[in-house]
Amino acid sequence: MPRATNSVASKARKKRVLKQAKGFFGRRKNVWTVAKNAVEKAMCYAYRDRKVNKRNFRALWITRINAGARLHGMSYSQFMGKVKANNIELNRKVLADLAMNHSEAFTAIVNKIK
Repeated sequence: MPRATNSVASKARKKRVLKQAKGFFGRRKNVWTVAKNAVEKAMCYAYRDRKVNKRNFRALWITRINAGARLHGMSYSQFMGKVKANNIELNRKVLADLAMNHSEAFTAIVNKIK
């Protein structure tokens, strides 16, 4: 009886990995062992950077809220403390958008909490 190599599954796996390596430079895109390692590392970076992306956006929102709050004579921490104390249920993403694009609405929030 011939040896069972499960070649259908292994070819499908290689095909999938090489498809994921499309656009890579040099042998990383078409040599199986190099492409496999490159794709695995790329997936690790993608997983990690999805978390980093959330951190970066939160930092951006905080910076924008801080700039808007300082135009009205208060720091970011004072502003957020008063927002929480007055039970204003707006998250940082919305507050940052108001501070950047709708200054009159942000001013109304500041006047309400002062």
